[in-house]
Amino acid sequence: MQPELGQELAFVLNTFSFLLWGALVMWMCAGFTMLESGSVRTKNASMICLKNIGLYAIAGIAFYIIGYNLMYTNADVRQWIGSFQLFYSSTPAEIKLVSQEMQDATAEVKAAATAAVIVNEDGQSRASNMSNWFFQMVFVATTASIVSGTMAERVKLWTFFAFTAILTAFIYPVVGAWTWGEGWLFKMGFLDFAGSTIVHSTGGWAALAGALIVGARRGKFRRDGSVKVTPPSSVPAVTLGVFILWLGWFGFNGGSVLSMSSAADAVNMANIMANTNLAACAGVIAALCVSRPLFGRIDLMVGLNGALAGLVAVTAGPDFVDHYWALIIGAIGGVICSVGIKLMEKLKIDDVVGAVPVHLFAGIWGTLAVCITKGGNFVTQLVGVLAIGVFVFGVSLLAWFLLGKLMGLRVSQRVEELGQDAMELGIEAYPEFMVIPDPDEHDEDPPGAEKKGG
Repeated sequence: MQPELGQELAFVLNTFSFLLWGALVMWMCAGFTMLESGSVRTKNASMICLKNIGLYAIAGIAFYIIGYNLMYTNADVRQWIGSFQLFYSSTPAEIKLVSQEMQDATAEVKAAATAAVIVNEDGQSRASNMSNWFFQMVFVATTASIVSGTMAERVKLWTFFAFTAILTAFIYPVVGAWTWGEGWLFKMGFLDFAGSTIVHSTGGWAALAGALIVGARRGKFRRDGSVKVTPPSSVPAVTLGVFILWLGWFGFNGGSVLSMSSAADAVNMANIMANTNLAACAGVIAALCVSRPLFGRIDLMVGLNGALAGLVAVTAGPDFVDHYWALIIGAIGGVICSVGIKLMEKLKIDDVVGAVPVHLFAGIWGTLAVCITKGGNFVTQLVGVLAIGVFVFGVSLLAWFLLGKLMGLRVSQRVEELGQDAMELGIEAYPEFMVIPDPDEHDEDPPGAEKKGG
């Protein structure tokens, strides 16, 4: 059977779209790395770099081995979870199409093999299996990156990696199975276009659970209730990280159209990217406007988080045509994030980069805002937010607790005071500002080598 030219072109464009937008979302990992390494003190910047490249690697392996099948392969229990089958791969038809024997086949055989690949059971154009897997995988890596920033400067490396494996192999895929995998929340009509709740609130709940279990950094909250300011090590790095994330978000939201094979897809994608940009812009301005009454100054870091909060808020439903709503949703997201940062300080919950207000608080708002822009049902949206919150927070709390018992959660006081870079990695992000401690110095001795800026 000779495939139609339009069908094959649609297959190529859909596959290319997944790969292109997936690569752009993967680049968000660089944004998180810059944002987090610039936000922490200089003595922990190298550890942040290691955690971010490590979590990306773990997410990729975990989602390949089991995560994708749990999320999308609904062979076992369609309502709650997918298949426990290990590994994911190209379809038999795709493997046949690129096999050696196909190189010498006749044109008719090649045409039939191509036709078997480019359309699904309903005769609709599709994309290659592994391009879809890649696009979905970079989303789970984004979720894991959220946790890294909140718990920086005091959590043990391998404990964090162990939790990342649990999050990316089980917690996130179960949430995805309920929603994008067409599970029970999907059947209720829950709407979350690109993941304000599925991705961002999931990461936010997991980070909040970890922050509560591991506790604040030593000295962060004084006895009188005041907050010790820990200035970022590199404001330009944080700002660059936000711009990289902003850029990656165009792939995050635009790519979630999941098709690039028609004029309608192109128009939809353009609208989504415009709304994404408008929401981020509004988030910046709104956050800056409220930063003085909340924090007593025009706060750059609050403004940067306002951009991210606007992006998170619009992610649940960016596919609308009344573009002024993007400004409203983004602005409210920026305000909610700014108030959330202040609330976290009042509650003495130490979130180094403000990830919980950005991804959890703004994510909840964005998920509920779908009721305004896309006609979502408020009760259904609220049920989705609460169900995912209870599940993710509860399982994360248990996981952090058990990992603490098995592996330990916090680094020692000496490591925390002198920094994980010198004490655990032996490599400094800014070596000119650090005096390397004597390795023979006894652990009980008072720290004698603090960074000048640290």
